[in-house]
Amino acid sequence: LSSRKPKIAKRARDIYVTCQTYKMKKSFTILLLGLTIIFGCSNSSSDKDIKELGQTIQNGDIIFQTSQSNQSKAIQLATDSKYSHMGIIYENDGQFLVYEAVQPVKLTPLKEWINRGENGHYVIKRLENADQVLTSSTLTKMKQIGEQFKGKPYDIYFEWSDDKIYCSELVWKIYDEGAGIHIGELKQLKDFDLSSQNVRTIMSERYGTNIPFEEKVIAPSDLFESEKLILVDQK
Repeated sequence: LSSRKPKIAKRARDIYVTCQTYKMKKSFTILLLGLTIIFGCSNSSSDKDIKELGQTIQNGDIIFQTSQSNQSKAIQLATDSKYSHMGIIYENDGQFLVYEAVQPVKLTPLKEWINRGENGHYVIKRLENADQVLTSSTLTKMKQIGEQFKGKPYDIYFEWSDDKIYCSELVWKIYDEGAGIHIGELKQLKDFDLSSQNVRTIMSERYGTNIPFEEKVIAPSDLFESEKLILVDQK
């Protein structure tokens, strides 16, 4: 009987250690889940956030974000800007939407658009004299111009044509043709910083050795930095 006591004691200790380990793991899991929920929610926009934002924004505002697409980093490096995607805000029956050139060109609910970006960060800008320039008739014309591009494919080659279109080109053309306003100066592909390996790799994949250095291009950064725009909101 005495020889069994150490075995029983050891067994009891093993059970105790196992229970304590389980409790610690469970507590850690709960803590990790809680932190994930807290920090995950803090970086995303809720319906309440969008409702509050709706008191500030208006038709024709331009919204910028850091995209999480494969080409985003290359765009940031080439333009020396953190903003690699953008769209134009419209209100439709009380709902705010972002008209954007992705695949394909489409309207995206504002909440969905914001939460799709890196860390839910965005910047909204507005034409400085929007109250005088963006009249009801002008906004209608801008929407009509934009409709011509709806459903068209995203242009990964950044060509200056209407067959395919990229995000900043879409916004630039809507303002140009719909309101007669140039936001940001057109550049040529060669004007951007094409020296980084990330940029060179993507250009090689898309163009091979026939890189169109003379192609007209407008980048999100060109509109973002325009003196014609003022800051409305950011997160």
